[in-house]
Amino acid sequence: MTIDISETLASLAALQEEPLSIIRLSEPISAPQSSTRTSDASNSALDNPTPASLEADLSHYKELFSKLRFSYLEQVTKEKFLKAIVGEPPQIVDPQENIELETQLAEVKAVLKAQKEDVANMVKDLETEGRELSRRYETVQLQTTLLSSLPSKIDSLNSTLASLQGTVQPPTSSTTSPASLSLPLDATVALVKERQSELADLDQQLKSLQQALPLKQRELETAELDLRTLKAQKEIAVKAAREVMKGREDGAEGVHDLELRGRWLRGVESGLRGMLEIGSEA
Repeated sequence: MTIDISETLASLAALQEEPLSIIRLSEPISAPQSSTRTSDASNSALDNPTPASLEADLSHYKELFSKLRFSYLEQVTKEKFLKAIVGEPPQIVDPQENIELETQLAEVKAVLKAQKEDVANMVKDLETEGRELSRRYETVQLQTTLLSSLPSKIDSLNSTLASLQGTVQPPTSSTTSPASLSLPLDATVALVKERQSELADLDQQLKSLQQALPLKQRELETAELDLRTLKAQKEIAVKAAREVMKGREDGAEGVHDLELRGRWLRGVESGLRGMLEIGSEA
């Protein structure tokens, strides 16, 4: 499958044809539009403004406007004073008018202060929005760079996918792989669950056998002890039988003690049976 993003790239190219720019606050207000700067450093600062340079320019212009405002007020005040003195007739202001003017001035100052606060809040909001827009612009630039590199990556992935599809052979009836390897997904999941259940049963059986192992080991030790005892008794009986056989082969006139003991025991048994009136065994 081939992914086509030509329309997206065309839209990005159209957007990049009109680059964004920041208002050059550092240019003189009275300078004509055709004027150019001779300093390379100044041109570099204009072409690549930074937040620090813009902040410095803003502080500089605030200071200039403050001085200009003071000079303007001073000049207007002097002009009014001179006109009041040399005028015909001269303007005479009494204390009551001064009081009224001071009252009006206080009201105007209050309104001006409120307007200044509104402007300060507006400027603060604009600064916050400007920083947010700058961050979003940088993000868009990064995403644009990534999108520009996508076509080559997609072509590489498509070629890799095509080569992999060419190397994969479809399963045939003569394949030697187990039938469980070619099952559909549902049957494979069911088979996996079945194998997991069998594995759990085997684990449980193994756990039971491990728990019964100490008891079996003790039983084995007891059986081995009994076996050693029986082996010892067997060796004694075999040794005694060999001695009896040896005595018989040597033609001894006397009877072996074991044989005599057996005869004596049979005699005692016969006597006891007769006394107790018990019939002899067949």
